[in-house]
Amino acid sequence: MKPLSIKDIAKKANVSITTVSFILNGKAEKMRISQDMITKVENIIKELGFRPNQVARSLRTGNTKTIGLIVEDISNPFFASIARLIEDKAYRHGYKIIYSSTENNIDKAKGLIRMFKARQVDGYIIAPMLGMEEDIRGLIKDRTPVVVFDRHLPGLEVSTVLVNNIEGTTMATESLIRQGKKNIAFVTVDVEADEIKDRYSGYVKALKANKIKPNDKICKLIPFANSADETTAELVTFFTENPEIDAVLFATNYLAVRGLFAFKELNKQISDDFKVIAYDDHDIFKLHSPSISAVYQPIEDIADQVITLILKGLSTVDTFEEPELKQIVLSSTLIER
Repeated sequence: MKPLSIKDIAKKANVSITTVSFILNGKAEKMRISQDMITKVENIIKELGFRPNQVARSLRTGNTKTIGLIVEDISNPFFASIARLIEDKAYRHGYKIIYSSTENNIDKAKGLIRMFKARQVDGYIIAPMLGMEEDIRGLIKDRTPVVVFDRHLPGLEVSTVLVNNIEGTTMATESLIRQGKKNIAFVTVDVEADEIKDRYSGYVKALKANKIKPNDKICKLIPFANSADETTAELVTFFTENPEIDAVLFATNYLAVRGLFAFKELNKQISDDFKVIAYDDHDIFKLHSPSISAVYQPIEDIADQVITLILKGLSTVDTFEEPELKQIVLSSTLIER
């Protein structure tokens, strides 16, 4: 059976093919087609069960109704949760999300932008890494809407959604100090990103404010390229060599998870004598006994702000208005368990 076409819809509605095309492509009001006519054509489309060919449609309109989402690691619970929320919110506005991970590899990041360009995505949502600046500037120059989140690249004029990382680790460190802890370790990752540096800055800020001298010996830098087992092994060695540590603040949730594996191997108990806080919450921290305190980032708010900004950018593409650039900084919360 021959599939239905726009011509069939136009014949049944007794209107031109152009009129049906304008209605299907959301340009009816702009072309001053009456609401009665729009309703009539939409009802016929529903009645006949017509589904427009998306490929042909994108060639006509220049829009694919897709958005590219690029993050560091889609398996990370923080990025996975945000990706799911963004996907749901985008879908409600008629957009689909294509996402992938950079794995903190600049060549892969650049390749992803090329791939999404080839797929003609309408806009980009990016958790960027150093080295992507020129690629993102190129997208902006081509009038492609871009929103970056979680990280900000200096000198890049683009709408951004961030969380106050200094505030989060300051709160966490001060909480440990109030509990009488003096030798608070900081475990972080060797990623060149301001938000990771800011987490360390918040930790140092709280120590200095409470007249505790920062001790490099109990600050551990873990390579991002490490396997899970390699990270666990490094943490086992670190805590074995530094028995004076009475608390630890992990800069990411996946480092904290590996820390729990290390503590199990060491038979080291989390108690009043040894406290743990993770940056970014995780279901494991709620289920662990005793439960683990965490700095919670407002993922629902992040997703809301990101979608609002990208949709605003997409709405100005055809108008040639200069999109308003915004930098939104959200607060984190310390969940004490």
